[in-house]
Amino acid sequence: MTGTEDIVLDIRNLRKTYHLRRGGQRHELRAVDDISLAVQAGETLGIVGESGCGKSSLARAVMGLTRANGGEVIYNGADLLTLTRRNLARARLRIRMVFQDPYASLDPRRSVRDSVAEAGDIHGIFESRKQRTRLVGEALDRVGLGAHFADRFPHELSGGQRQRVGIARAILPEPELVIADEPVSALDVSIQAQVLNLMAELKTRLGLTLLFISHDLGVVTKISDRVAVLYMGRIVEIAPARALFRDPRHPYSELLISAIPRPDPTNRITGAIEPDEPPSRFARIAGCPFHDRCPRRTELCAANAPDLREVEPGRLVSCHHA
Repeated sequence: MTGTEDIVLDIRNLRKTYHLRRGGQRHELRAVDDISLAVQAGETLGIVGESGCGKSSLARAVMGLTRANGGEVIYNGADLLTLTRRNLARARLRIRMVFQDPYASLDPRRSVRDSVAEAGDIHGIFESRKQRTRLVGEALDRVGLGAHFADRFPHELSGGQRQRVGIARAILPEPELVIADEPVSALDVSIQAQVLNLMAELKTRLGLTLLFISHDLGVVTKISDRVAVLYMGRIVEIAPARALFRDPRHPYSELLISAIPRPDPTNRITGAIEPDEPPSRFARIAGCPFHDRCPRRTELCAANAPDLREVEPGRLVSCHHA
């Protein structure tokens, strides 16, 4: 681990709550529940958890696409949550996002050239039309498409090609941090591997820092240096990727790893928890949010929520019995 001076993004006690009506009653849903994370320069930090655990809400709150209810998101010494709209837009030139759905994230009326150049057009970074054309072509070359794709429209592209356009848009102008929200979940398996390899290559070539979000722990482990496991809006474990995959310490991490398909069906984690439905997100849980599904649960788990504590260097676990 590097020192605090190498932290690119420092998320502190971030909260995002939605108020919904269900069955004629008003409910509070804590999508992001007091999350703190530090993203180190040059690393890939994976965020993993089952659908509905708050991964995308976390990404959108960090980017300011939805308004957080509390906490801080510190980037370059400034809290992104308190910046003016103009200053936030400038910060977003250095923090870019790749969205989950390559079909929905591109405007069907805009050419590839105009989509990739959009941020540069808004902020006036191009000195001439010739420079704009050249930089867009270079970005498309970097993602393996080529400048000849610039005149095409989204309906003329495959899903993998559209996601490559989304990545090209995220790296022009060159960012410092890229947040990738489920960037391969909508793609075929073979295309997933190509996009993952592309992102790893761009990270090395451009010196990027990645916040990589996925529900698939196998995908996250393959590309990440560290992994944070989310459950019901809370972090339950943070660990180096290989260590987490080899020796998960939180029961929920064990559940995720046991669900990864294996060539040998007899090769499963001993004592793995059987998959089950999580409790309602509208329920207010006093203790550990995982205790209803946990084989290690005790009365302490039902009464008190565990803190996220360091159990060994570089590994934090939110479990009374870790």
